[in-house]
Amino acid sequence: MRNTRRAAATALASTVVLGLALIGCSPSSSDTPSGEPVTQDQIGEAMTTPTKLTFWTWVPDIEDEVALFEEEYPAIDVTVENVGQGLPHYQKLRSAIEAGEGAPDVAQIEYQYIPSFVLGDSLLDLAPYGADELSGDYVEWAWNQVSPGDEVWAIPQDVGPMGNLYREDILAQAGITEPPATWEEYADAAEAVKSSTGSYISNLGATQAGQMIGLFWQAGVKPFGYDGAETVTIDVNSDGAKEVADYWTDLIQRDLISTDVDFNDSWYQGLASGKYAGWLTAAWGPVFLQGTAEGTSGLWRAAPLPQWSAGENVSGNWGGSSDAVLASSENPIAAAMLAQFINHDEASAMQLATQQFLYPPQTSVLQDSAFVDQESEFYGGQQVNKLFAEISDTVDTDFQWLPFMDYVYSSYEETLGRVIADRGDISAALDTWQDQLVSYAEAQGFTVE
Repeated sequence: MRNTRRAAATALASTVVLGLALIGCSPSSSDTPSGEPVTQDQIGEAMTTPTKLTFWTWVPDIEDEVALFEEEYPAIDVTVENVGQGLPHYQKLRSAIEAGEGAPDVAQIEYQYIPSFVLGDSLLDLAPYGADELSGDYVEWAWNQVSPGDEVWAIPQDVGPMGNLYREDILAQAGITEPPATWEEYADAAEAVKSSTGSYISNLGATQAGQMIGLFWQAGVKPFGYDGAETVTIDVNSDGAKEVADYWTDLIQRDLISTDVDFNDSWYQGLASGKYAGWLTAAWGPVFLQGTAEGTSGLWRAAPLPQWSAGENVSGNWGGSSDAVLASSENPIAAAMLAQFINHDEASAMQLATQQFLYPPQTSVLQDSAFVDQESEFYGGQQVNKLFAEISDTVDTDFQWLPFMDYVYSSYEETLGRVIADRGDISAALDTWQDQLVSYAEAQGFTVE
């Protein structure tokens, strides 16, 4: 069954524009210890042997962290390459894997795409290289994203626990002095803000699957499941998902929430001009917003997401990535040490958080006063990092992904995305999305539960 599915997926790659195929098996390096733990002697020998590694990543200036690694291990020479972000990155990575040549030793991979690479036997299990000993050093839900079982498929690099960024001045004009604590209060606030100021309390990006899935995550919805082999669970139109959908349908159809496509010039201008009085975003959002709406410095504040029930304290995640070692690496020990060092070494992890502004999954950084006690002028002196560190502890640990999230996202745009843009019934669109995902999964040879 598995070989049949791989063959079908490879054939599909030539016909689907987005390259959604599940890539076939890549040859493992002969140096891989076949599940046996590497010894310290083996690590010592590998890290003192002149070696060249290639690292594909889109993180700006990550050469600074690589320099720390090369200073620690002067025999290892790392070439950093940015082959694109998002779809171009994954297209080139999968093409190189399929071709059997040109793939990097280490690659940045977002959490939702890890299962698709695991399915194709394209990633090296890092547990034998000591990565399994790092689990307690990361927030539990982030570690579960890279290690849903005994294997460790990558090292967490950054995360996106979700919160609510809002314009305190605009809400104050509407008579709102505290951020809404529940979604019911949020709906009331949305009405007050629109009627009093003309602003939307927030924007639900019409084609932004990551935001909606993060809101599902916060609501306790489990739309996806994967057993790591042949069986997937698809439940995007569950009662819980429809409750979330109905909530947003109501606000959208009452014109209390905008549905502009995000991350374009018009949306940036909306954040800067006050068209949007808030942004339901992730922990990477506060720094991003500072660069987008500089003229509104001091007017913004941060809060947890509103809750579905008063007194709850739960959140979801939107975004984040990891560093994985390709199974085809000819230098698996050195590559595994690079992935671990970049994201686990104390100095490197702190640099990623304070220089590249990646929101950290490492508990040591989340507890370090040098990070969490920073006061942000843009947010009125608020300790925003500390707030999101607290939020990070409230993210559900059991959220899973399907091994074909490329298709999931493209299907989302065709179904929910169009309906949200047209201000239609999101709940009904969930049924269409469910049918599309089930049909696709079965066509690829999966058993759907």
